[in-house]
Amino acid sequence: MSNKPTEKTPAARSSAKKTPPKRQRVSLGEYFRGVRTEMKKVVWPTKEELASYTWVVLLTCTVFAVLFWAFDSAILAALRAVLNINI
Repeated sequence: MSNKPTEKTPAARSSAKKTPPKRQRVSLGEYFRGVRTEMKKVVWPTKEELASYTWVVLLTCTVFAVLFWAFDSAILAALRAVLNINI
């Protein structure tokens, strides 16, 4: 007897291609009602939290910009030294 799964085994059924169910089309008004309902569930940050998050983002962007500039300058200096480029 072979070990191939037959159509009746669960392994054969789970490996068969399943087509996803078709989505029902909704009107534009229903779509925006759904968006409005979901937006009511959002917990919005307070002004203090928003200011704090903004400073964290600005500081992180500044740190990464300085790091990229430093690495770029170091690589440029190394290439100039290796290739004897004088500007």
